[in-house]
Amino acid sequence: MNTRPTLARLCSLIALLALSACQLLPTRSDCPSGADLSAEMLQGEWVVQVAGEAPWALHLGPHPEHPGSLRGELIQGQQRHAVVADLDDGEFTLEESHDGKRIAATWLGSLPAQACGRQIQGQRMLAGQASQSFQITRTP
Repeated sequence: MNTRPTLARLCSLIALLALSACQLLPTRSDCPSGADLSAEMLQGEWVVQVAGEAPWALHLGPHPEHPGSLRGELIQGQQRHAVVADLDDGEFTLEESHDGKRIAATWLGSLPAQACGRQIQGQRMLAGQASQSFQITRTP
């Protein structure tokens, strides 16, 4: 007696699993708009891709001195830069400091509706340099 599933049974099982997984994905109507998101929802671990650079890790947590704001760190190898961030009506602002005192770069971005709060896109502006596009994606 052959107990191995036939190819048709295997294909049916794969299709059923794929359809089940699709039901777990949020639909566009389930996604909060940028205006519905709060800074608290951005706490956690992110991967940052700045155009022309290697990826950075970004950690965001609550700012201990400013409720509703975020504080964290950009990390790439041995480089570590302090950051503070805010989210106001779907507009994301992050300030990056290399010495802990002065702002070295300002990041302005927005949260695309289709990303359901898991992605931020915008421009990073360093003093005296052309702006660079960035994409920040929440780590799974």
